[in-house]
Amino acid sequence: MALLFRPSSGDISGFKLLFYLAIMYGFMSTLVFFVIHMKFIEPLGVDAPLDRFSEARAIDHVRVLSKEIDGRQEGRQGLKDAAQYIKTQLEMIKERARSNIRIEIEDTSVNGTFNMMFLRHSISLGYRNHTNIVMRISSVGSQDTDPSVLVNGHFDGPLGSPGAGDCGSCVASMLELARLTVDSGWVPPRPIIFLFNGAEELFMLGSHGFMTTHKWRDTIGAFINVEASGTGGLDVVCQSGPGSWPSSVYAQSALYPMANSAAQDVFPVIPGDTDYRMFANDYGNIPGLDMIFLLGGYFYHTSYDTVERLLPGSIQARGENLFSLIKAFTNSSKLQNAFERESLGAATNESDDERAVFFDYLSWFLIFYSRRQAVILHGIPVAIYLFMPLLSRLANFGLYCWIATCYDFIKGMLLHAIGIIFAALVPVIFAILRLFFSGHSMNWFAHPFLAFMMFVPCSLVGLLIPIIVWRCFPLSQDASVLKSSKEGYFIPDIVVAATVGIITGWCAGPLIPVIGHWLSRSVIVRSLLHLSVLAMAISSQFFPYSIDAPKRVVFQHTILTADAGRILDSSYEFSVVDSNSLFFVFKHAPEVAKELQIGSELSFRTANLSHQENWMALFPVSFLFSRSLKFPAKSDDIVKQYKYFPHLSSYKTQKVSDRGSRKLYLELSLGSLKEVWVAVLNITGPLSSWSLANNVLPAPETANGGPPSYMCRLSGASHENWTFWLEASSSEALRIEVAVLDQYLLESTKNLKGLFPNWVDVTAYSSFMSSYIF
Repeated sequence: MALLFRPSSGDISGFKLLFYLAIMYGFMSTLVFFVIHMKFIEPLGVDAPLDRFSEARAIDHVRVLSKEIDGRQEGRQGLKDAAQYIKTQLEMIKERARSNIRIEIEDTSVNGTFNMMFLRHSISLGYRNHTNIVMRISSVGSQDTDPSVLVNGHFDGPLGSPGAGDCGSCVASMLELARLTVDSGWVPPRPIIFLFNGAEELFMLGSHGFMTTHKWRDTIGAFINVEASGTGGLDVVCQSGPGSWPSSVYAQSALYPMANSAAQDVFPVIPGDTDYRMFANDYGNIPGLDMIFLLGGYFYHTSYDTVERLLPGSIQARGENLFSLIKAFTNSSKLQNAFERESLGAATNESDDERAVFFDYLSWFLIFYSRRQAVILHGIPVAIYLFMPLLSRLANFGLYCWIATCYDFIKGMLLHAIGIIFAALVPVIFAILRLFFSGHSMNWFAHPFLAFMMFVPCSLVGLLIPIIVWRCFPLSQDASVLKSSKEGYFIPDIVVAATVGIITGWCAGPLIPVIGHWLSRSVIVRSLLHLSVLAMAISSQFFPYSIDAPKRVVFQHTILTADAGRILDSSYEFSVVDSNSLFFVFKHAPEVAKELQIGSELSFRTANLSHQENWMALFPVSFLFSRSLKFPAKSDDIVKQYKYFPHLSSYKTQKVSDRGSRKLYLELSLGSLKEVWVAVLNITGPLSSWSLANNVLPAPETANGGPPSYMCRLSGASHENWTFWLEASSSEALRIEVAVLDQYLLESTKNLKGLFPNWVDVTAYSSFMSSYIF
């Protein structure tokens, strides 16, 4: 029987080259995986010498904070238990301190109010009775005004999460670091302050309270903020400054350098923020570092952020880096308190001119140089790239030769640029086409290897297209097909396809001029396309989510009240934060659909949509949600559990000035709610001033063409009601909408939450909403 396909010697050479490339890039990918998962770090056990940082001892702290203590959210008993545990551990460390070490421990309650921009929305924040625990370690001869080094981490947790990674791992690292400082025999030449702040998840309130009220705030000469957006992996320096000094200290002292100056350019795009903002930007202008765990983002702010999912070796590397950094900062001659920085102007002068360029190589070493040096170092290869083609033709000097050289140079640049574009475009087209034949998107979410299998081969084809077109014949293509799906948006698939394509273009693009002759053969191009199609067919058999990569669902029991004791409406509202909509969830969670009485004919056209204002309790995070739905809920159990509901009223007769302005004196009662996390006020009308934020109004918010409104979040437990005044510039009425988030769930709500499958992570709470006109 004759063979249907007889490869030529050129085809065989091309396939061999493709195989060698796969081996080379596979080896490089394995090496990167080995590094980012901290496989090269050997964690030390609980029996490690006392003068060494031990991950196992830190893990014991994480286990208590995230497992034995039930919930470290504001308004819950677990947050108080966590504060007591931290303080107890610090007192034990203090008892072991030698006579040449001075240790001071303070348990402080912070209050304040201020305006800020968060997620591009303006908001005013008021808070009270949030707990900060502060430990200061210094030599006995140190002065109170000596410049100090601050290490900050927060012990409160996000809604519905045990918070092992975020940020139990941070607190545990700091506790072990404090112990190591005392037990190692090292006497710090400058004071070290450990700030365990209890209100970061409420928009950095704990760090704000420290920076505006604490007696040691002006002594801080440098800070290190430890954070986590996952369960371990690389502890990357995502922000540094002002100036290049903090990153320079890191470059010289980090045992396992994990930093890239480009991260500071990318970080503002990420929907979130850290305490770094309070120390370095908004209130302190203090030089410092923002170090964040980046791997394990599947579990970030979910109920699966448990101690079992922490990546071994991550805390060990973080701890050893931190101890080395603290030693370097405390020994630096550039460490200055606030008065010295202001008088010398060091930070201001460096921040603009001396911002450094730095990056690590697989955590082995770090390359560091100034911006001025970067102009030279980055300019040299650009100059070589631009002038080498001309220099190579000097022997054949002539007008025609120079024109031909410029032509080849421009052609090569265009081919490479177009190849990169097609390397991103072709996977995007394949991703769109795949969605026509698949019932849902994001099949790669729980299985990231599928994204590479689907998009790398067709991305290589995109890289080869310019060469094929140039060598053979011009092609035209009409790709005008696009349609939407009933199950959601497909932006994540397109973004992932484009990202894989661009990375493939960057990695393989420079090799194409050399190897393109072999890879652009028609049989290899067809094989690559067949491989992509096969991978896409295989991917359709994979479910997008799993317990190791859960889908996030926000579940709000909305209770509309009036007069502190009357229920107007009760409903269940759901929202998601990725492209597979709630219909996808209900389709694969039949018990939930049955309980909510959802029929097969339900669609976004027939469903009762939940509007943005219904999610006011989570403002402005609620703007990250998409296509929310609303279902009726019974209200019988609510009255049995709550005696009073949140209520806003006047506690004093309003004052009317000669100019016609009115001053209202209001009191907000939280009723008999059990685990209040936050209360949000939306004020609409002729508001001209108020008692919050030093009488400064935030920028007004507008939604869907409505009138300007002013948003305010209040948090902090107290037996007393919130009191404040509002000033209206005219007799026109002020409308105030109130939403209070209670983490306590009614039994019926708990049962409904429990019906969701384990591949869904449900953040559930109750929101009490009411409206008032004054």
